[in-house]
Amino acid sequence: MDRIGKYEVVRELGRGATSEVYLATDSFAGRQVAIKLVRQEALGDKEHGRRFQKLFLTEASLAGRLQHPHIAAIYDAMADEDGSYIVMEYVEGTTLEDFCRIDNLLPVSRIIELVFKCSKALDYAHRLGIIHRDIKPANILLASDGEIKITDFGAALSLGSETTQVTGVGSPAYMSPEQVRDQQLNHQTDIFSLGVVMYQMLTGRLPFKATNNFSMVYQIINVDPAPPSLHRPEIPPAVDMIVKKALQKNLERRYQTWSEFSSALASVFSDIQSASERVPETEKFNTLRCLSFFRGFSDVELWQVVRISTWSRLGPGTDVIREGEPGRSFFILASGRVQITKKGRLLTGLGAGECFGEMSYLGTRDFQRSATVTAVSDITLIEIADEALSQSTESCRNRFNAAFLELLVSRLEDANIRVSQLLMERNVAVQPG
Repeated sequence: MDRIGKYEVVRELGRGATSEVYLATDSFAGRQVAIKLVRQEALGDKEHGRRFQKLFLTEASLAGRLQHPHIAAIYDAMADEDGSYIVMEYVEGTTLEDFCRIDNLLPVSRIIELVFKCSKALDYAHRLGIIHRDIKPANILLASDGEIKITDFGAALSLGSETTQVTGVGSPAYMSPEQVRDQQLNHQTDIFSLGVVMYQMLTGRLPFKATNNFSMVYQIINVDPAPPSLHRPEIPPAVDMIVKKALQKNLERRYQTWSEFSSALASVFSDIQSASERVPETEKFNTLRCLSFFRGFSDVELWQVVRISTWSRLGPGTDVIREGEPGRSFFILASGRVQITKKGRLLTGLGAGECFGEMSYLGTRDFQRSATVTAVSDITLIEIADEALSQSTESCRNRFNAAFLELLVSRLEDANIRVSQLLMERNVAVQPG
C-alpha cells in the first residue's frame, strides 16, 4: 500500500484483529503521522460490525478536540474508498507494557512522575466531558524523549453526547467494579484503571490475577489486593496508601477528583527523592501551579514552562546575577528569598513567586544587568532563557507578556507610593520650626 487518502505510507507499524496501523507522511503539514486503518470487512461484520463502527466514530469525533502534551493528538478522520481511517500523532517509542515486567521496572519516583502526568491528562479530558474507559499500559506510549502520551480513545465515553454509547468495552484486568457491573460511569472509573496501571508498574504484577474473566470479575468486585510494598519493599507506605485509595471499590472512598489524586502523587516525592537529585517534573508542575506569577497559565502552558525552564537549588550567599553582566535569561523564585543591591546599596528583597531579570527579555539583545541579585537563604530558582521563551507557542508567550505587564504595573505603583512618601517626608522636614 503506497497511499491512504492524501497520506504517503512509509511502512506498517502493526496490526490487530480489526485494523492496521501505518507510519505515513503528511506532506501538507510537513510531519509524520500514524494512521489506523479499519478493515472494511470488520465494519461489515454481521455480529460485531455496528460495534466496530461505533468505536471508530467515537474516536473520529475527537479529532482536534484533545490538545494536551500528554495525549496523542488526533488530526483527522475519513471514510472513503480507501477505507475508514484515523490520522494520529506519531509517537516514536514504546508502551508502558515494557515496564510492567518484574525484570524491567522503573524507579518508584519515575513511575509516580509518569502516573502524575497521566492523571493531569485525564483530568483535562474529563473537563471536556470525556472518560477514556480503557486505560491500560498498552494505551500509554512512552516516547523516545521520555515523555508519555495517552492514546486510543475509541472506547471513550462522552458525557455530553446524546448518542448511545458502546457498552462492554475495556480490558477486564483494568476495569473498575462499576465497569464490570455495567453500571453508570464517571471519571472515577479511569482513576481506578490508572491505579491498576500504577500497581502493575510498581510491582510487575496485576493487583487482580485470574485464569479467566469470570474469576477476574469476582476479584475486582470482592478482593482487596495486597499492598505493592509486599512485592517491592522499597515502596514507601505513602505510595501504598495512594494505590489503595485509587483502587477502592466504593466510589465514596476512592479519590473524588483527579486533582486530589495528582496532589497525593506529588506529595510523596519528599519521601522517595533526596534533595540532591534533580527537581522532578511533578514537583516543577505543582510548584508552578502554586505560584501567583503563573495563575493565568493553563495546564498545557505550564507543561511548556516545565520544558523550557532550568531549575536549580542554591545556597545563601550565592550571586544569581551580577551588576554589569550581560543578560540572556530571566528568573522566577520558586522558594526562599533573595536581595537586590546596586553599587553595594540594598534596594529590596524578593520572595517565592517573584520575578527578576525580565528586562533581558523585554529590552534589547545587548542588555546588561543593572543590579546584583544574591540568595539570602536556600532557594529554588527557575531560569528561562530569552531564546527558549521566544521559541515557545504564541499562547505561552502571551501569558508571559501579560504576567510581565502586571508585574511592571505593580512595580510602578510601588515606586509611586515610595516617591510620594519621600516627598511627604521632605516637606515635613523643611517645615519651619
